[in-house]
Amino acid sequence: MNILVINGPNLNLLGLREKNIYGDQSYNDLVDFIKKISVQEKIEVEVFQSNHEGQIVDKIQAAYGKIDGILINPAAYTHTSIAILDALKAVQIKVVEVHLSDIYQRETFRHHSYISLVASKTYSGEGFLGYQKGLQYLKNIILKEEK
Repeated sequence: MNILVINGPNLNLLGLREKNIYGDQSYNDLVDFIKKISVQEKIEVEVFQSNHEGQIVDKIQAAYGKIDGILINPAAYTHTSIAILDALKAVQIKVVEVHLSDIYQRETFRHHSYISLVASKTYSGEGFLGYQKGLQYLKNIILKEEK
């Protein structure tokens, strides 16, 4: 089972930015956490991060026919990117959305998620644990579909 984990803009600055919201752990800590979970769950993962919307769209399109599921934290693009939504719809790969912070407890403009229109599930405000839950959820729905 192959899962693509996509992280959007500014997640590469974890540990530096808004520590009161995102905490002290770095982006490398997040990647290490994801890889640890993937080993435990016997999932092959590729972790990708970009600050550029077009690169994220390109990565999603390149996943077509190669990836079983996408776990995505689109970050700020959650609230603005119809292009990412359209790419996810086009490839028809199972999608789970994740956010480190609770976007529904933050500024009003963060309450709308275009990605939720295609995601099977959204985890918001659970920090790194949201990634673990998202990977496990994706694994379960992919395995059910294979039966």
